Amino acid sequence: MASDRPNTDRRVMLLTGASRGIGHATVKRFQAAGWRVITCSRHAFPENCPWQMGPEDHLQVDLASADDTLRAIAETKQRLESEGSVLHALVNNAGISPKGPNRSRLAGLETEHADWLKVFQVNFFATIMLARGLRDELARGRGSIVNVTSIAGSKVHPFAGAAYATSKAALAALTREMAYDFGPLGVRVNAISPGEIDTSILSPGTEKIVETIPLKRLGTTDEVAKAIYFLCTDASSYVNGAELHINGGQHV
Repeated sequence: MASDRPNTDRRVMLLTGASRGIGHATVKRFQAAGWRVITCSRHAFPENCPWQMGPEDHLQVDLASADDTLRAIAETKQRLESEGSVLHALVNNAGISPKGPNRSRLAGLETEHADWLKVFQVNFFATIMLARGLRDELARGRGSIVNVTSIAGSKVHPFAGAAYATSKAALAALTREMAYDFGPLGVRVNAISPGEIDTSILSPGTEKIVETIPLKRLGTTDEVAKAIYFLCTDASSYVNGAELHINGGQHV
């Protein structure tokens, strides 16, 4: 039986989209700081996973399904009982971006209705579903929510499609609304907006974009993870409703 008194000795984070790239780097950053990280992805826990965690700290969930997302919320609540039902951070990192032939940009005129619905369910609706579903646990932990938006949410991007871009723009607006709504609960809500980050899924032609970035290089996944960590700790205790640009100055 869980204690009524929250266990604050070990901080706990729930992270979606943990299997690669920014999500993977974020797991390593938080675990190095002693956090318990509950990871979520469409894939089962890999047997050869290098993280210091086990299947008990991994949730296989399809965020494209509202029903499966609700199941994951209920399961998360059960798992948090061992920590006194406290959640210190929720990082909504999962995102999908459908592509055309040869991984080309999928414009609004070419995106099927079903794809629009799937993208918004994963990139937008799952975010508020998780936050609402875990509001009590976040409030007990005086927690922090970090939504991962994108530079594509504020300008037309040569590789990111219309559905992805508009879902990220909507997520930026949702972050402001959530900051207003969750603030009275003692829960801060912010966003990070990555630009061109060096991951395994870079699109051909990215090197041309790098030429226009003031810092003249790609960002690293660890640089993004450091920003997420900042927004989840007391170092940012009075930051609420912000969108932090991590793009080497690309947005200017």
